[in-house]
Amino acid sequence: MLANKVCIVTGGAQGIGRCIVETFAKQGALKVYACDMNHEAMVDLETQYSNVCAKQLNVCDRDAIKMLVAELKEVHGNIDVLVNNAGITRDNLLDRMSEDDWDMVVNVNLKGVFNMTQAVSPVMIESGVGSIITMSSVVGTDGNVGQSNYAATKGGVITMTKGWAKEFARKGAQVRANCVAPGFIETPMTIELPEKVLDYMKGKTPLGRMGKPQDIADGVLFLASDQASFITGQTLKIDGGLVI
Repeated sequence: MLANKVCIVTGGAQGIGRCIVETFAKQGALKVYACDMNHEAMVDLETQYSNVCAKQLNVCDRDAIKMLVAELKEVHGNIDVLVNNAGITRDNLLDRMSEDDWDMVVNVNLKGVFNMTQAVSPVMIESGVGSIITMSSVVGTDGNVGQSNYAATKGGVITMTKGWAKEFARKGAQVRANCVAPGFIETPMTIELPEKVLDYMKGKTPLGRMGKPQDIADGVLFLASDQASFITGQTLKIDGGLVI
């Protein structure tokens, strides 16, 4: 599905991001650049997949992003897919949330997405085609207690994405921008939650289970592929019916 495509996946060291990297590699991408601040956690990906290249990257470092994009353009001539997956949480109730926790989440989850897209999209527009997928959340569409900062960023990337879809189309390029909004997903972070919390999450989900990283990776793969060539400006909820 991704033959000859050059892909960037941020937050590729673990969880959903790592699963996306592995899925892209298995689906025949020419090269998957797995980007994360934790480079050591991605080294084994290069060993397992000859078409994966691990890059240490902070999405808040605009200079480093520019260097990466310039390198990829020089080597490949184009970038076909960007997955904005890097993100963090610093949860707390509104009256307890510190300014530092607000700023940190906004810088990574919102500005980081802006930084990556601003750097990569001109390369796609120049080549005339590309797919940008940004990880949102059902929290970004419906909110959640104790996640003012996270919800704001995940809602923000949805509206940014809609604007980009219109902007790219006006420039005459087949560059698509979409979001994926996961529900409760089994990741290294959620697995450590108390059993009663996990049961609560499953109970709220109509399909009666938590999603797996592969469920999300498959949705991202579809949006990245040419099979989704007429889809742009959309948010695909993959949540087992949690938000209907």
